[in-house]
Amino acid sequence: MKIDIWSDIACPWCYIGKRRFERALAAFEHRDEVEVVWHSYQLDPTLPEHYDGTEAAYLATRKGLPEEQVHQMFAHVAQQAAGEGLDYDFDALVVANSMRGHQLLHLARESGVADQVKEALLRTHFVEGGDIGDEEVLVRIGVAAGLAEQDVRDELASGSRIPAVRADVAEAAALGIQAVPTFVLDMTYAVSGAQPSEVFATALEQAWAASRPRLQQLADGDACGPDGCAI
Repeated sequence: MKIDIWSDIACPWCYIGKRRFERALAAFEHRDEVEVVWHSYQLDPTLPEHYDGTEAAYLATRKGLPEEQVHQMFAHVAQQAAGEGLDYDFDALVVANSMRGHQLLHLARESGVADQVKEALLRTHFVEGGDIGDEEVLVRIGVAAGLAEQDVRDELASGSRIPAVRADVAEAAALGIQAVPTFVLDMTYAVSGAQPSEVFATALEQAWAASRPRLQQLADGDACGPDGCAI
């Protein structure tokens, strides 16, 4: 079974959703037969490479909300993250365009280390206060996951995988995806948002059963089986 996940690095619910999905997948009987593919999505592709201000100021301006309300939102999200063992630090968060991080993610997909890179990007952004638009930060993440340093630097300089990032975003639009995270199971079932692990567990079971239909017995008669024949 294949699970395609659309997610943005700059999405706090995407990290929480990743944790909840991982818990469900770890308990899934057929987990070794599941392929997970990470896809790119940008919540704000118009964001400059770096925003000269705090995350609270950025969201208040973009959404037209008072900063006090934004901080209340942060408190709620941080509480949910803490429940998944994630220590979010919105005060230290560096607001940056996520495109370069997605370029690194696509490079990682080609080498089979996308999950490690995705995890590191999210942790860097939400927990460690790192700059996901900074070349040295991205090189460190890539090298730690086993990528060649020069390959990472070449991609960041050339932008050769930007079309692949945009293709992911276009595919999300074609599928009707308007929010992230969105988990698509066998391109048939979708789970939107950072749902509880129990919801993911149920979705995995349903999608697995649907992809392997059983014959409906219309009539029984005399026959032979492994234990012998009917007499």
